[in-house]
Amino acid sequence: MSDSIIEIRNVNRVYALEDHPLDEASGVQALRDINLKVKRGEFLSIIGPSGCGKTTLLRLIGGLDEPQAGDLLMDGEKIKGPDPKRGYVFQQGSLFPWLTVENNIAAGLRARGVYRQYKAQVSKFIHMVGLDGFEKSYPHQISGGMAQRVAIARALINDPEVLLLDEPMGALDSFTRADIQDKLLEIHREDHKTMILVTHDVDEAIYLSDRIVIMTPRPGKIHEIVNVRLPERRERTSNDFLELRKDIMKRFHSASAEGSGVDMAAYI
Repeated sequence: MSDSIIEIRNVNRVYALEDHPLDEASGVQALRDINLKVKRGEFLSIIGPSGCGKTTLLRLIGGLDEPQAGDLLMDGEKIKGPDPKRGYVFQQGSLFPWLTVENNIAAGLRARGVYRQYKAQVSKFIHMVGLDGFEKSYPHQISGGMAQRVAIARALINDPEVLLLDEPMGALDSFTRADIQDKLLEIHREDHKTMILVTHDVDEAIYLSDRIVIMTPRPGKIHEIVNVRLPERRERTSNDFLELRKDIMKRFHSASAEGSGVDMAAYI
């Protein structure tokens, strides 16, 4: 079995401008010449300025989008559309408002026709993400942090080989954010599940990751990949943590200087 679970080869993604046909000459290039191997069982974070294509790259890995050029592979097979092997957690959770917490978590099982076989797992994952007592609650009755926990449990209950996280803590307060970060680390350490996180938060990337991908502004390219050589149990206030943060910020600013600085928020 290969050490790499995800392989990205020479990937380009271009978005059409309004009222124009899609081509690389007239379109907006979100990603250019992306080459990356994601190691099996690692926690990888992707950072970069707004509009650099981080979410676009994650969507491509998840099979929610397709590149104009290049290939994305999982275990040597071309990624063609969404697959339960790749769980996806969106930035805002995207829960079904008409379903309770437990039914939101079970939604994937029902869609796959395996709910009866695995329904006992629902309570296990409710407990795993710390939502005991909220099984019958609806999304409007719980906090944003709780909603993100539901989204994580909904992705994990399908036992994906790769968990894709699109800034799931971005809109949360600092205490809730730290709590969910620790929960993700706990799950990662117990299950050795491959996790890929898109984030704007350098501290979050350092705290969670084995490696950090730094991207340039549009068109998004990989500027460099940093190995996080810190102990598994990390202290955000330790000298080593702060020194690495300082180093990554310098690299981040260097990467930012490569791009045009154009805001791609409307496209990504």
